[in-house]
Amino acid sequence: MTRSRTATYVALTIAFLIAGPLAAKSNEAGISDDAVLFGQAAALEGPSAVLGQRLRQGIVTAFTEINAKGGVHGRKLQLISRDDGYDPDHSVVQTLRLLDNDKVFALIGAVGTPTAIATIPITSARNVPFIGPFSGAEFLRDLELPNVVNIRASYAAEAEAWVEHLTEDRKFTRIGIFYQDDSFGRDGLTGVKRALAKRGLELAAEGTFERNTRAVGSAWRMIKRAEPEAIVMVGTYGPCAEFIKLAHRSGFYPTFVNISFVGANELARELGPDGEGVIVSQVVPFPWDRSIKLVADYQSAQKAFDPTLAPNFVSLEGYISGRLAASALEQAGPKPTRASFLRTINDVGRFDISGSLVTVGVRAIETPPRVFLTVIQKDGTFRAVDRL
Repeated sequence: MTRSRTATYVALTIAFLIAGPLAAKSNEAGISDDAVLFGQAAALEGPSAVLGQRLRQGIVTAFTEINAKGGVHGRKLQLISRDDGYDPDHSVVQTLRLLDNDKVFALIGAVGTPTAIATIPITSARNVPFIGPFSGAEFLRDLELPNVVNIRASYAAEAEAWVEHLTEDRKFTRIGIFYQDDSFGRDGLTGVKRALAKRGLELAAEGTFERNTRAVGSAWRMIKRAEPEAIVMVGTYGPCAEFIKLAHRSGFYPTFVNISFVGANELARELGPDGEGVIVSQVVPFPWDRSIKLVADYQSAQKAFDPTLAPNFVSLEGYISGRLAASALEQAGPKPTRASFLRTINDVGRFDISGSLVTVGVRAIETPPRVFLTVIQKDGTFRAVDRL
């Protein structure tokens, strides 16, 4: 992030925080007579910054929309965002800063599996709501973590969708995987292996890269030897784009399938002409389909917040998280506590967000969140598809 963009981010955060005066403190952290304070520790600078920035945009868009209607029980929703650089150690520092110094009521919009592994013990021990993490990791779906509020499909569900469509729609049997060599990537790897085994298949090849780098050459050489028909990718937009471009420069054009965490819009931007035909699974509805009321409301709220922002998958996910947090606060009553907020979420389980049903906790086992498929077009836009 450039200095000017950093300054803009800081200014936006300060402006948002002082949008309404803070009243006297209540007994519950982050709750005052006229405000509820949320905190976000996420990648806001560095190689994966766009993910945290856009997630934040979506959350603030939702909060701004709600605040314009009077807030929740007379309280405005406010957000403090702190950069953790998609690094577990930094995420611990920033999470503790949000809880101990900023005294936030809940955390929202964290980015990543390795960062969540580092911070979940802190939030769980204090029963702090951990809302809408940008991760499909299996461990976050453990019902022994009642403070975690997931809104997205798991990586295992995305992997199952990939393998189902690649084997049934395209009749592929040779599938390789390119993944980030950490807990995030290995979670995706496990899901792919499980989906293949269900069909009597094994991985044709594996290749890894290190988090926050674009060092993909070794992985490319490992995978190319097997000449797979398709390569599924579990990483962020930078290294995945680098890998696809390297393959194309080498004259190799397998089918590429990316996980939702990649940051689809940024992936398409980085790929340019190399993006045509690249598949990305998604965990939110198509952000340009205004026939879906949730999407129409998101677009209207985003335009009111900042007319220069374009719809994208990540900010829509942030918007849904923000709307869910507000809905749960509304139902928790005029004197919310962390405990009553989480009890409400886990007891209700199903939330109607602009006509779209969002299921969490046990309800998400009964009715799991959907996985959607999209394909990058020649001009860099996306097309939603039901089959490959």
